[in-house]
Amino acid sequence: MLNSDVDGKAYRKTFWHRIILKKLSAPIVILFLLVSSLAVSFVVAREGYVLGIIILCGVIAIPVAYAVVAHPNSGMVILILLSFFVNESSRFLPEPTPIGLVLDAVTYLLILGFFVRQKKEHDWSYFKNSITYFVLIWIGYNIFEIINPEQPTILEWVFTVRTIAFIMLMYFIFLYHIRSKEYIRFLIKLLLVLELIGALAAFQQEQFGLFSFENIWLNREPGRFQLLFIGGHLRKWGVFSDPVVFAFNMVSGCLICISLILSKISKMKKIILGLIGSFFFMTLLYSGTRSSYVIVPAALVMVVILNFNIRLFFVTIFVGLGLAFMIMVPTRNPTIARFQSAFKPTHDRSFETRAENQERIKPYILAHPIGGGLGSVGIWGARFAPNSYLAKFPPDSGYVRIAVELGYVGLFIFCLFNFVVLYKGITYYYLIKDPELKSYCLAMVLIIFALDIGNYPQQSTVQYPTNILYFLALALINVTMRLDIEQRQPKTAIAR
Repeated sequence: MLNSDVDGKAYRKTFWHRIILKKLSAPIVILFLLVSSLAVSFVVAREGYVLGIIILCGVIAIPVAYAVVAHPNSGMVILILLSFFVNESSRFLPEPTPIGLVLDAVTYLLILGFFVRQKKEHDWSYFKNSITYFVLIWIGYNIFEIINPEQPTILEWVFTVRTIAFIMLMYFIFLYHIRSKEYIRFLIKLLLVLELIGALAAFQQEQFGLFSFENIWLNREPGRFQLLFIGGHLRKWGVFSDPVVFAFNMVSGCLICISLILSKISKMKKIILGLIGSFFFMTLLYSGTRSSYVIVPAALVMVVILNFNIRLFFVTIFVGLGLAFMIMVPTRNPTIARFQSAFKPTHDRSFETRAENQERIKPYILAHPIGGGLGSVGIWGARFAPNSYLAKFPPDSGYVRIAVELGYVGLFIFCLFNFVVLYKGITYYYLIKDPELKSYCLAMVLIIFALDIGNYPQQSTVQYPTNILYFLALALINVTMRLDIEQRQPKTAIAR
């Protein structure tokens, strides 16, 4: 202990002497800082505070950019943090502010850092697996869509592929740079903390009302309030872009908690995770996103199938009875009433409308094997080809959107891709020996399973941070298996 204190004091003394006294106290450094501060003060006084903010952002951006490229573990954390809070930050800015470009910049820097490191290591073995091959096939098919003759304009493809293909490249970044169980543990804790912040924000919105800036954002765009105020209840969104994204993030937080509870941890940690998971589920109800209500019970069924034992079986029955009571009990509470309607879709007008839209678009899908072009549906279609047939079609479902834009060929590839992911994830879950890595693998399998189900009634993987979470989950399925094999290799060598 004494040696540790001596070493710490020696380090602090060396740091102070080398950095503070020698480097920052050098006359040339002091002169540079003095001239820079005077120049910035003069510019701000003459041009206004806006330019000062731009300069400040530049000063911050340079070291952040260096950290992202040179230290990818820090870069991945920055990307995850930004993906969670980019939408909340945008509410303080004018509506057309392209704040999403910040995330694009971090994405490009991480890709640059990957090639810088790969130039030194020349190791492509991390990518030799089935999931990677299908990710490449899916990216390739999206790029192939540039020559789709049905595409109204190439601009739709350009703006859409930026948010699909480049985000998918994050799978390779996560797969390559995540190399230790300790870092996975840190990422899981980070995700739970961020999800908890989102849940607390929704709880505040529900119980205490909206902040003034949230009210301004809610009423800034015509029709936004009417879209979110349903059945006498305002759907909550936390720090996310909308209630749908918020709901799927609460589902993901729930499933992470369930997976960790099943692992070999202390009872106190299991109780804490149970309380956090219950809080996630409670705030999930505030979103009013009925499709997400069905996902949690479906995921619980999958947990029972993968981890069948008597205790878990009876716990699931108890939870099922609780859900059945919530579904059947008479209520005037609009939140509970909307939850109940999720399990009675045939009596729901919006469900019927979606079924009618899907029936109407079916002949188009069958007549266009590679679809109408990437981005032909949604905001980019409405912006660049407002008079086209697809620009006016509301896809709602992620699978329907793929079928319309990329055709039934694209839908088949995407469904096969998801099947391979779940197949490999379940296989790895049974093969992994390390209990901690096993629980992380289970959490990622459940998240992907939930998002696959949620992609039918909604578009579950196209918005931040859900898209980042999706590709992180894909990568961690492979990483947990890889790390487990690496842990067992020395023992195998000794045995031989």
